[in-house]
Amino acid sequence: MSAAALSHFTRVARGIDITPLVSELAAAPEMWLADTSRQRKIRCQRDTQNIFLRVAKKPLPPGAKNANDVHESRVTKTAGRFPSALAFCQRIADLEEGELGRATLVALQPGGWVRPHVDMGDYYRVRDRYHLVLYSPTGSLMTSGSETVVMREGELWSFDNKSEHQARNLSDEPRVHLIFDILPAPGHGYYV
Repeated sequence: MSAAALSHFTRVARGIDITPLVSELAAAPEMWLADTSRQRKIRCQRDTQNIFLRVAKKPLPPGAKNANDVHESRVTKTAGRFPSALAFCQRIADLEEGELGRATLVALQPGGWVRPHVDMGDYYRVRDRYHLVLYSPTGSLMTSGSETVVMREGELWSFDNKSEHQARNLSDEPRVHLIFDILPAPGHGYYV
């Protein structure tokens, strides 16, 4: 299926120079194990490792059931090791005339599977989700709704994370994405 014919995915750009971001990761391999809460607490993410760059601001405001209902985000201490990654996210938010939300670097382990799920809550309901592929020699297989795409290194995609989605890594190496959210300007956005 061509990228133009998709309703759950939008390839925003290709041919992005990912060298600075990959270099930051190579200089800090120990950061993959600095916080293992995501793969421990979120069952569908158990085959991943991640490095949080921007997270939900805490303490949770009154009435919020969990972080999925929190709109405000903050930069993590860890993010200081990844200035190129943060700058990239902000640059895309500026180009989209939106507001940058959360951001994380995610490694889906060899043979790993992000199980089918829907990103629910007030935070996700109004934001677009982006994936920049940093490392995936055989391509990153993702499904949203009834559509499946293969994302390639240096490509930036937005996809409908409000529909059921999943990802698989069929290779024998981790696949690494920079994943971030943008609150689009009124009347804009891909999947709001």
